Amino acid sequence: MANIRDQCSWVHMHEHEAATEKAKDLVRMAVAKARVIEPLKRVSLGVTSRGLVIGGGLAGITAALALAKQGFEVDLVEKNNELGGFLRKIHYTLENDDTEEYLKTMIDNVYSNELIKVFLNAKVEHVSGYVGNFKTTVSINSGSDVRRELEHGIIIVATGGEEYQPTEYLYGKDSRVLTHPELENRIMMGPTPKFGNVVMIQCVGSRNNEHPYCSRMCCGEAVKNSLKIKEKDPMANVYVLYRDMRTYGLMEEHYRRAREAGVIFIRYEEESKPKVAQTKSKGKNGLQVSVFEPTIQEDIIIDADLVVLSAAIVPSQENEKLAKMLKVPLNEDGFFLEAHAKLRPVDFATEGIFVCGMAHSPKPIRESISQAKAAVSRACTLLTKDTIEAEGIIATVNPGRCTACELCMLVCAYNAIEIEETKRGKTAKVNSALCKGCGACAATCRCSAIDVKGFTDDQINSIIVALR
Repeated sequence: MANIRDQCSWVHMHEHEAATEKAKDLVRMAVAKARVIEPLKRVSLGVTSRGLVIGGGLAGITAALALAKQGFEVDLVEKNNELGGFLRKIHYTLENDDTEEYLKTMIDNVYSNELIKVFLNAKVEHVSGYVGNFKTTVSINSGSDVRRELEHGIIIVATGGEEYQPTEYLYGKDSRVLTHPELENRIMMGPTPKFGNVVMIQCVGSRNNEHPYCSRMCCGEAVKNSLKIKEKDPMANVYVLYRDMRTYGLMEEHYRRAREAGVIFIRYEEESKPKVAQTKSKGKNGLQVSVFEPTIQEDIIIDADLVVLSAAIVPSQENEKLAKMLKVPLNEDGFFLEAHAKLRPVDFATEGIFVCGMAHSPKPIRESISQAKAAVSRACTLLTKDTIEAEGIIATVNPGRCTACELCMLVCAYNAIEIEETKRGKTAKVNSALCKGCGACAATCRCSAIDVKGFTDDQINSIIVALR
């Protein structure tokens, strides 16, 4: 193809003669390449019509059920002894939905579905293969270690996140300092208490040097529990100490409801974080929260009966190990990184592997469900096919030139190159099913041992000579 429209006539519309000469050059270069081109053959690969979902939380359960609904068999691997994940700590939503009943129904649907096989107390030990043909070894600890090899065509990563364990604000040292899940548990499990003064502190463990990201759920959780406290005990005083209230989208309406219900929101700056101290007055131990309010430029002191911390969501500790096995990237915060935030938001760069839920980033329930269904939608584009075709434009290795220096392995984003032992010695080998023809290996090879089909050294040299 000689692109004389986009690369010539459009960009040089006011320079007719020069544009014509450039068009001649472009055509001459295209003809020179055409003299030495060769047919590109695509390799057909069979597809194992079965899915693997890693993680049995809300996103994982949703993904498994959605795959089964499409008629595909699913292996659901969960490291704990029960399904549910982080959702087990949440009792209700901002819209007052009963999450416990919802989760129970979802789990019942999983176990009653003949297409879904659940592995509890199980961990992924090894992953091999490529899109359409993966093999995964799972270790199941059920009294005695059992290993199973699973064959599947796609992988959905839904390993979830974990709650940050605070070390500040006397958490763990005073029973009156709680996290939001602990507060929810107290509200739902015991008799309706008198709350008195409740102080909620936002951004505990997030938006700092260690975890610079926003956990996104915290503001909604604070508003949700503020409204629930006011509902249970209208005489309670609730104070929310925040840096920025990020009740985005339709959550903004609930923020307004909280303000109308009498919840007091007090802003603080990062460099002037609240302080929590134990006090003693008239023989009683109390809690005192002080915070510098930037608008009035004074400290506000609150005698608190409860201090509730909005703890951050942090990535699972096993993310790094799993990422290496799957050959997929993590972002700087430790969450799994998608191929493209807008164009491929649930895909990895490695084809056939998808991500959803809090394994990708902290997010509320509705977004986890939506992303899980999006991942299944993308996975079904592969599982519905009997065969898929690998790329025709792929890298090839000349073993006579290769010195097995492994530089190509280091730069390959798709982990499509490995070193194999031959009669002549070690040499690089390209897996045609994984290669995407990006050319990074060919550009890096010091020995000119790698060519990309369709863009070989001979073809590129012919183009350069024609331009001269």
